[in-house]
Amino acid sequence: MTTSSSILNKMVADGNGYLQTEAVVKQGISKTALAAYVRAHQMERVAHGLYLSPDAWPDEFFQVSVVNKRAILSHETALYLHDLTERESLAISVTVPAGYNASHLRKKGVRVYQVRQDIYLLGKTEVRTNLGNPVYCYDMERTICDCISNKEHMDIQMFQYAVREYMRRPEKNLTRLMDYAKRMKIDSAIRTYTEVLL
Repeated sequence: MTTSSSILNKMVADGNGYLQTEAVVKQGISKTALAAYVRAHQMERVAHGLYLSPDAWPDEFFQVSVVNKRAILSHETALYLHDLTERESLAISVTVPAGYNASHLRKKGVRVYQVRQDIYLLGKTEVRTNLGNPVYCYDMERTICDCISNKEHMDIQMFQYAVREYMRRPEKNLTRLMDYAKRMKIDSAIRTYTEVLL
């Protein structure tokens, strides 16, 4: 018979050192058993319902994603995850739907963008962080649209590098880019950049 301890050991190994209360309970393991395991293995509570093994690397992108289910990694952070920037942004950027109370995120230094409900899920995709953890972020096309619509608040070199690098990518999808741009009402701006760079 498989013990709860061996199930939790496997979950920690599969989760790159992370253990989520929600996932543990789904396995039929009680919160009491989880608490005992966390104590015995000196795991750190890094967020509500999320524990990290002492010998594992913390992954801030993953932690923000797990705890804030409605926050989608975006803008500079999405550029980093798609390897469309030469440097990591100091602050994590996320997008949430309009009306979402994001004060808890802002208090933690997360840069929050709020958008209309009809474009909030546009381009949402799952990627892996550099530590191998699954997170939700926008795809390359949505990220480029976000950068163009937010150009005046972005570092100009980061912006130029991202757009140039995207245009060089063989996997780029210009049809999708234009579709997103129309829905985000920035198609004329997108057309200007694609004409210059193609």
